[in-house]
Formats: sequence, C-alpha cells, structure tokens
Amino acid sequence: MTPTPAHDTDLPLDMVIFGGVGDLAMRKLLPALYMAYLHGNLPGATRILSTGRQDFDNAAYAGYVTEHSRPFIAAENFNENTWSGFLTLLEFVRLDVQAAPDFGALAEVSRTGAQRVFYLATAPSLFTTICDKLSSAGLVDKNARVVLEKPLGRDLASAVEINEAVGKHFAESQIYRIDHYLGKETVQNLTVLRFGNSILEPIWRAPNIVSVQITVAEEVGVGSRAGFYDSTGAMRDMVQNHLLQLLCIVAMEPPTSLAPDAVRDEKLKVLRSLRRFTLADIARDTVRGQYSHGVGGGEEVKGYLEEANVPQDSRTETFVALRAHIDTWRWSKVPFYLRTGKRMARRSSKIVIEFANPPFPLFPENPAGVTNRLVIELQPEEAIKLQIMAKQPGSGMQMQQVELNLDLQSAFQQRRAEAYERLLIDVVRGRLTHFMRRDELEAAWDWADPIIEGWKTLGEKPQQYAAGSWGPAASFALLARDGFAWFE
Repeated sequence: MTPTPAHDTDLPLDMVIFGGVGDLAMRKLLPALYMAYLHGNLPGATRILSTGRQDFDNAAYAGYVTEHSRPFIAAENFNENTWSGFLTLLEFVRLDVQAAPDFGALAEVSRTGAQRVFYLATAPSLFTTICDKLSSAGLVDKNARVVLEKPLGRDLASAVEINEAVGKHFAESQIYRIDHYLGKETVQNLTVLRFGNSILEPIWRAPNIVSVQITVAEEVGVGSRAGFYDSTGAMRDMVQNHLLQLLCIVAMEPPTSLAPDAVRDEKLKVLRSLRRFTLADIARDTVRGQYSHGVGGGEEVKGYLEEANVPQDSRTETFVALRAHIDTWRWSKVPFYLRTGKRMARRSSKIVIEFANPPFPLFPENPAGVTNRLVIELQPEEAIKLQIMAKQPGSGMQMQQVELNLDLQSAFQQRRAEAYERLLIDVVRGRLTHFMRRDELEAAWDWADPIIEGWKTLGEKPQQYAAGSWGPAASFALLARDGFAWFE
C-alpha cells in the first residue's frame, strides 16, 4: 500500500526533529507522521531528518524507530508495506546542539528551496541555542517554520526571554507554539458547538450559566518524568497552558472570522480579563495537593515522595484546583473551577457547563441540586451530553434527569486524527489558528506567576491525597461553599 501524496505542488518538505531519539518523538511525533503519510497528507517529496548524539546510520535508526515507535501505532492502522515506505523518509543526522559544525552538516543534508520545519522536541533551555545556530548555518529562510514544545519557560521572564531569542530569527508567523490539547477533535468542535448553533449562543452567558468546571485528570503518576516534574509542578505543567486554553475557548467572544489572529485576539482578551489573585485569594481559592501511597489501575502504587528522583522534602504539587473569575459582562459573577492532578481515580478530561435553575420552582417536590448541564467529554471518550429534566413515568409530576448523548465517534464515520497528527499537518500547511501567539503565552504566565509566588509566600505544604482518589478534601470544599460539587 503506497499512499498517494495529496499535495504534489507543494514545496518539498524537510521535517527536522531535534530530539529525534527522545520519548516524545517515539511516542507521538513519528506515529503521527506515519499516519499523515498513510493518508496522503504529507507533500510528495518529504524527508524526516531526526537529530541526536547517537552514532546511528539510517539503517540503525530505522531499526530503533521500528522497535520504539511502531508499538504506538494501532494495529488497525499498521501496514507493513506502508511502514517500509515511511522508513525510507527517515534520515538520521548526528548532531550535538552545542556544536556549531554539526549544524553545518545539517545544512549540507537539507535541500535548497525545501520547506523546512524545525520541531524542537528538547528542553526549552536549548531553544535559544538551536535557533541561533540554525540561523548561523543559513537554515532559516522565509519558508522555514519552528515548532516549540511546552513548557515554554517556567515564568513570565523566561518565556519573554525565549520569545525574544526565537523572534530574532523567526517572524511570529513562522513560530508554532504547540499545545496538543488544541489539536483534539472535541476541543476544536467546541468552537462549532458555541458559534454554529443558534440555540446555545444566546444563553452562553451569565445569568443563564452559573458555573463552569474544567477537569483534566490523569491516572498515571510522574513515572520517568519525576526529575523534570519536580522542578515544574502541576501549575506550570498543566494549568498555565492546557486548562487556560480550554477556558479561553469556553469564554471567548465570537471572533470576526476563523482567521488565526481573529481567533487568537479573542482568546487574548479572555486571558487579560482573568481576575488577578491577591494573597488572600490564593489562600482561599486555590488548593495544592500531592499524591501519597494508594491504588492505581487496580494495584498498589507509590506516593510522590517515594518516586525515584524526587527529594524527600519536595513541596511540588501534583494536583491543583482553583476558582477563577473573568471580569467581563458575559461572565460576571460566574466561577470557573479548574482542576488537574496525577494519580487521580481515572483518566478524564471534561468541561461542564452548569445552567441556572428555572426562576420559579414549579415542581417543589423534586430534589434540590438537580440541574441542566452541558458535559463536553474530551478523553478518554469524546462525547457531548446535555442533561435535561424529564417526567418520570406514572402518576404525579416527579422529574428525573436524562441525557441527550452525542457520541462523536459513532456520529461521524470519518477517521478521527490524533491531536499531534492534526497539528503537524497544520504546521506543514501554514495554519496558525490552533497554536499560541506570543502575547497569549505571556498573558497566561502573567496571570499564573502571582499564584506560584503566592504559594511560596504562604509556605504551606501541598495537601496529601491518596493515589486513586479525586484529590484533597479541600478541593471539594472549594465548590461546596458556593453550593456546587465536582461533576464525576
């Protein structure tokens, strides 16, 4: 099975992956590029140049990829002939990012006139060095694009420094700051759900909506990322990027068009409208947690302080819950509850929109706290559920909550690309809508930094929660005092 290229007239593509032997390349990038190749979504003359310090020739690298990357391709998508064809696209370039002569060797391999995409799947501390040396080697031209993996900095100052350094060599229109959550089908569908349905847009505001919940829960622990994670924590790793991006899509005003800057302008307005936290707000409206020994996936698992490469006195949070407010007319007095954590009860990402109850209780015999909700499930299932009230069969007027359930996977027969595949195709085709602009990134850090600094000032340890639970008890109290509860 040999795919037919969908873009014969495109420039030849040289996709250069820095960190081409790393975990991200093996688990996500190469499987995504294989799927794009399988379905004819790469230009006809594509090469994938993977860099690393190993002494691989092309054959040895192809063997390494077959061993470490092929297992991440679903069996129903794997074809031996296609895989063999995909491996012919791969070339390994031995490169030490600190060695300028190695970039000269990369320039010799790269084709003149090709569309060059540099994917920096490395530590952010190397972004500046790589971009400087790419430019010195003459590899950055008007057709070049650079993809920056998160976390982009660890605070506003470092994010500005990275943006300045990369911006010396690449125009803003050439920079793709990737957040894979923005490549998820359901997240992109949220824009259509909001602005393509006249029954929702008029009520998508206060006082019709009384609260919004955004949860990104992970069942796994920190695993082999413990060394990195302990210097990062859940706030930097998840809230500042993934959760804030979801919040922006839920809360933004209708853009004037779907042009990249029109959409990103509206997201930026949301970030700038987020109420800043005072120290008193941080003490009252945020919860930090750290998982302890418990049960995950049906077996006993270590606590965070028992993980390899984690200091015994670590105060790094593996869980964050907080109450945020957006100071605009649309969202006046509507709390946004954000929650993320590792070693939670199960893997689950969802957005829950809770609507106001009718102004007059016509059915007083019915239980309190039962309301209309729109539940947007992002993972592991992809579904949109509208919870409404219906009459129970029989005499009387007893109500019962029922669900109108749209299972997106069964509703559409077309193949659903994974997030990285979709975003990589966007990079190749020059689509910036689902990537963060510089001012977006810096506005997000500007909001998050005072919270992180406030935790240091307060000096409190993260609250312990058992692995396999839904987090510290204080996170439930955070909602309960407003009359709400986390939707499970």
